[in-house]
Amino acid sequence: MISLRFRRALLLALASVMLCAPQTVAAQTPPDPAASASAATPDRPSYEVSLRSDADGSHWTGRQTVSFRNSARTQLRSIDIRLWGNGTDGCGTPEALSPVRVGRITGGTPRPLTVDCTALQVDLSAPLPYGARTSISFDVDITVPDRVHRFGKDGAHRYLGNALPLLSVRDAQGRHLDPDVGFGESFYTLTGDFRVALDHPVALVVPATGTTTRRAGAPGRTVTTSAAHGVRDFAWAAGPFLSRTVTTPGGVRLNAYWTAATSPEGVATDLKDAVGSVDAFGKRFGRYPYGELDLVMSDNLDEFGSMEFPGLVLLWTEPEGSAVVHEIAHQWFYGIVGNDQFAAPWLDESFAQYANQSYYGENTTTCWQDQPAWPSDTAEITRPMSYFADGHRSEFGRVVYGRGSCALHDLERTLGTPAMTTMLRDYVRDHWLGVSTTTDFKRAAQAATSQDLTPFWTEHRIN
Repeated sequence: MISLRFRRALLLALASVMLCAPQTVAAQTPPDPAASASAATPDRPSYEVSLRSDADGSHWTGRQTVSFRNSARTQLRSIDIRLWGNGTDGCGTPEALSPVRVGRITGGTPRPLTVDCTALQVDLSAPLPYGARTSISFDVDITVPDRVHRFGKDGAHRYLGNALPLLSVRDAQGRHLDPDVGFGESFYTLTGDFRVALDHPVALVVPATGTTTRRAGAPGRTVTTSAAHGVRDFAWAAGPFLSRTVTTPGGVRLNAYWTAATSPEGVATDLKDAVGSVDAFGKRFGRYPYGELDLVMSDNLDEFGSMEFPGLVLLWTEPEGSAVVHEIAHQWFYGIVGNDQFAAPWLDESFAQYANQSYYGENTTTCWQDQPAWPSDTAEITRPMSYFADGHRSEFGRVVYGRGSCALHDLERTLGTPAMTTMLRDYVRDHWLGVSTTTDFKRAAQAATSQDLTPFWTEHRIN
């Protein structure tokens, strides 16, 4: 993600700042970024969703079924559902309910909501053995908050990022029930398949993750159905968008959507850079696997910025330089190569910023040396979100975006560009649609050279 505040401060969007006030938080079960994700469960999720909207896309109701496999050697007795859309609002107030609510659960018994109403444990109807599959179903009620946000409103347009309930991950470190800290991302999900049917008024245009088809519904309504395979999340938008579709020379379908108030120059620039970067990253890191990519653009996201989702990016078409290339780079780093974004945010943000700077051919020869001094003795590129949220929020952009991307440029100078290019492509291939850790990346980099990189990791505070 890229936000305005750090873009202006660091020229190239060095931070990801949301609208919430900072909090002092800690992970409920602190994960170890170095741990293998091979035993993560439940895995191979498949989501079937059917939702119906009100007249303007502010309210969606329907039913969701998620099936999954137990990949742990022990029986799985319960699962956790993350209601990330409640991250900003928590459990609501007597006057306003939480934006995302679930009910009428079948296949298990729900416990009380926890983690500020963003986590719901469901005890399965029967213990699930290793390798077996089961499913649960529940009603979904989503009310889009009245704010300009990745899950919010922009005039007549609605954005539903992080709105759909998702399965949480359990692994050797336990249950990953980390809180939403109000900036950056706290998400950690495994890739799965989605089939989402969205029933809405004909007047609403609905871009969404995945390959989308549309058919007539009841009088005055349209059913937009999206299928996505091997993705970690599902996002959509709704409103009177203008649109245009182009196909890149590499064969990727780009669907551009924008509000009537969005500048034509901003749309043209974003679309041009999107066409170039999605093909360039495909050649460098591995071909974009999802066939099509939606760009949802607005001039009014200045307080929020831009945000990546699998197969869909939300973009502020800003006059100071678009974040489109950074957000498209996230399709590889977070989307294709996953990471625990709470435990190791640098593995997607630093890498996306590095890819962004490389695409534009920025001169990064003295990037590391030119960085401002470390903001504190405790600052490290590999710190988790709990560290930044606990009194170190001001370090987030400078360290993760600024020093993190420059460390990767410095690594390229250390290895040499050909070796760095080969290493990164192999790294992406080895973790394709899986999950990587800092240890995985350090191991890949060390395998690319006979030089001992221990002093490099120490100097760059990659621990």
